[in-house]
Amino acid sequence: MHFTVLTLFPNLFESYLSDSILARAIEKNLITIDFLNIRDFTTDKHGKVDDTPYGGGAGMLMTCQPLFDCIKVAKEKNKGPVVFLTPQGDTFTQNTAEALGAQHNELILLCGRYEGIDQRIRDELVDIEISVGDFVLTGGELPAMIMIDAITRLIPGALGDEDSHKLDSFSDAFEGKKEHPHYTKPAEFEGLCVPEVLLSGNHAEIERWRKEHLK
Repeated sequence: MHFTVLTLFPNLFESYLSDSILARAIEKNLITIDFLNIRDFTTDKHGKVDDTPYGGGAGMLMTCQPLFDCIKVAKEKNKGPVVFLTPQGDTFTQNTAEALGAQHNELILLCGRYEGIDQRIRDELVDIEISVGDFVLTGGELPAMIMIDAITRLIPGALGDEDSHKLDSFSDAFEGKKEHPHYTKPAEFEGLCVPEVLLSGNHAEIERWRKEHLK
């Protein structure tokens, strides 16, 4: 999977992508990630990428010109759909991650800032709008990281156990429900004990208990 991330703050991604599963996926060439700094595309001599909204109102909007030029360059390298991360988009779910991973091997992730972006960019250049929840963040960078993480772990070879993601919350194995509780050693800690059934060795009973505790 090839991701191209359009953002005003590419440095925000450095730490998150330098460790753990995502770092290994990059090392193994399972995913590649390019960054385009939207500010690099502005023609404004002061490097401005935002302006006040027509009709008044609080906040600033990202302007058309730098976004248009940045997306144009991104599309020359990445043939995937342009995904705009916005609270107004469709809610990102496990099914969304699976569908995007299955349907595309390239994605362009557009991270907004301020009060959003000029609607003309959304109308003409954005293919998909996605929200990570009913709340407002300062920008689309965290949602972009969430998307990259969720999609990457579905790629064969990204996880240590190939079947791990098949037994996650919301998976078909759990009928779309959330996972059951998990316990590990020791069997007793500070007076708190692991359910006896999990220590029994009776796999049929263990499986029954786990199904009963799906949420």
